[in-house]
Amino acid sequence: MMDNLRTAANSVVLKIIFGIIIVSFILTGVSGYLIGGNSNYAAKVNDKEIGRGQFENAVASERNRMQQQLGDQFSELAANENYIKTMRQQVLNRLIDEALLDQYARKLNLGISDEQVKKAIFATPAFQNNGKFDNTRYNALVNQMGMTADQYAQALRNQLTTQQLINAVAGTDFMLKGETDELAAMVAQQRVVRAATIDVNALAAKQTVSDQEITSYYEQNKSQFMSPEQFRVSYIKLDAASMQQDASDAEIQAYYDQHQDQFTQPQRNRYSVIQTKTEAEAKAVLDALNKGGDFAVLAKEKSSDIISARNGGDMGWLEESTTPEELKNAGLKEKGQLSGVITSSVGFLVARLTDIEPAKVKPLAEVRDDLAAKVKQEKALDAYYALQQKVSEAASNDNVSLVGAEQAAGVKAVETGWFGRDNLPEELNFKPVSDAIFNGGLIGENGTPGSNSDIITVDGDRAFVVRVSEHKPEAVKPLDAVKAQVTDIVKHNKAQQQAKLDADKMLAELKAGKDDAFKAAGLSFGEAKTLTRTAQDPLTQATFALALPAKDKPVYGVANDAQGNVVLLALDEVKAGTMPDDQKKAMVQGITQNNAQITFEALMNNLRKEAKIKTGDIIDPQQ
Repeated sequence: MMDNLRTAANSVVLKIIFGIIIVSFILTGVSGYLIGGNSNYAAKVNDKEIGRGQFENAVASERNRMQQQLGDQFSELAANENYIKTMRQQVLNRLIDEALLDQYARKLNLGISDEQVKKAIFATPAFQNNGKFDNTRYNALVNQMGMTADQYAQALRNQLTTQQLINAVAGTDFMLKGETDELAAMVAQQRVVRAATIDVNALAAKQTVSDQEITSYYEQNKSQFMSPEQFRVSYIKLDAASMQQDASDAEIQAYYDQHQDQFTQPQRNRYSVIQTKTEAEAKAVLDALNKGGDFAVLAKEKSSDIISARNGGDMGWLEESTTPEELKNAGLKEKGQLSGVITSSVGFLVARLTDIEPAKVKPLAEVRDDLAAKVKQEKALDAYYALQQKVSEAASNDNVSLVGAEQAAGVKAVETGWFGRDNLPEELNFKPVSDAIFNGGLIGENGTPGSNSDIITVDGDRAFVVRVSEHKPEAVKPLDAVKAQVTDIVKHNKAQQQAKLDADKMLAELKAGKDDAFKAAGLSFGEAKTLTRTAQDPLTQATFALALPAKDKPVYGVANDAQGNVVLLALDEVKAGTMPDDQKKAMVQGITQNNAQITFEALMNNLRKEAKIKTGDIIDPQQ
């Protein structure tokens, strides 16, 4: 089976590399099995060495993954040295764990068959074209990693073996039917409860507080009464989109003449090949072709390249940059021309130049509208960058106001109202602008005027010059300004304390079979409600924490509701619940997966404790 895979991989078709292909995500955790160690190792795990090259490749793969996931945000994270160190440490830990799992799998004599490896390769989406395995794409991607097909197959075998171990561990946890039914009944349980609420707000309205209590609370909790830092800003905005200019016929023609390579489709050739293992076989094929044999039929019958043979030897359209050297040097110039026997790195070839598509240049009329738009954009950008420079110099020369910058820009500065860090005006809501405003560099010391910012560029070919007009630092609000607020808080706190004391007294009496204090407070239990565990409110959680009631004898408790009121509870009845089979199945699956994760972590902890692991000095990025 592996012979067929090797035959397919050693094909001339697979020597065609398609442009620039991003492949790091495909082989993350795979190519590491093949990169040998060196004296400058990243880590030694028992008898296996993780080389620095392997480690740096894995770090690069992780960076690529994070870049694709986070976009521009990753650039900000990557500038943080501690973040990069943490990421590199995580990558190293993962490589060490992979090595430990690989070694443990070998110890257990786990294995993956040739057929399983082949199926895994054919099923990899990155190796497919229109949902079907593409041998050309497969070899191109593997070659870009500096690997042979056999090396990749062995690396994949190692990875699948490790996955087999992980699956085995994950499949060890299970629940018996009795356990499942008992747990489902408990989860689906229902409780019938009545509630009597002590309204804390009503109690608070009756409370009295002294000036000393108000002052004491204020002094101990000043951080609750802060006036946030505030800014007022003047700014000038430059926008390339507002600087659009007309494009003349002469400018469009000049752009077309200078960039004809952008509108030229280079010559493409279409080749067909028959690949053989020996020169004698190739000569026999060539002889049959010269006698009138059908190329496609002979390719399907004779070619050892199982991919191109399936297509009658056709390799599709190839440009100069994607044509293998063997075909470039075959001397094929005319449509339908046959080569001689070609010696190649994959055996022997007979090739035919099936078709030729000459180079062609799109006429100006066909691309004129696109060119006009490009010329207009370039002229606008030229004007935008020139104005940027002019405004930047003016803002720097006149650093005590924006008057000079206004004159240079030809617009008046816009002044905002007061705002804080959490409500930056939408027009200025760009990270480079917010950083300039809030980092303190534009604010004068001890009340002195601040300075103009330099040109701040943001996405979309826009730029700002900013000046902080006024600034109020963060400060504690005076007591007089917040006295009413403090008074309400103190009253509410006293009401909560009173409600809790009253509730505890009533609870003790109710448990003793008395209700004098309960009635004296004007309280009564409301209508019975049936609660389920799925609700996450405080009263439901408190209800399910109560002990089971005896027949016709409620169990009492005290809790707080979501509004902060104190609530007396009377649990009357507990009902057994039922759970649908699909919901029960999902519950069991979640529990077993969680338990499997715990088991797997325990396995990894044991493997790490028993292993001899030595790390190199590689966490800091290479200089």
